[in-house]
Amino acid sequence: MNRENLVGFCGMIYAIDILGGRWKLLILYKLEGKTLRFSDLKKRLPNITDRMLTLHLQELEKHGLVVRTAYAEVPPRVEYQLSESAQQLAPIWKQLEKWGDAHKANMEKEVNATV
Repeated sequence: MNRENLVGFCGMIYAIDILGGRWKLLILYKLEGKTLRFSDLKKRLPNITDRMLTLHLQELEKHGLVVRTAYAEVPPRVEYQLSESAQQLAPIWKQLEKWGDAHKANMEKEVNATV
């Protein structure tokens, strides 16, 4: 019940609730500009389990961030791509990546300066 109250409080909490977790933003990041099958995503995400990838893809689809297309073929083929809404997040994760690279470099400088 507390979660429902918080999610309704503001857009930031809503966004964090949808995108929170270790893998969700990475999944979206890897899908940028591409249509990928499950196995292709798995190769691009080190150490993610099949179960975790499946759960996160289902959640992202439920929230309208990933479009899942299943083809009636033998063997079955399923592809994933970003929705229009998720594509609007691309500048945000690009900025996060830039910040992460800069912050990591600064932290490494500090560590090396103290050694």
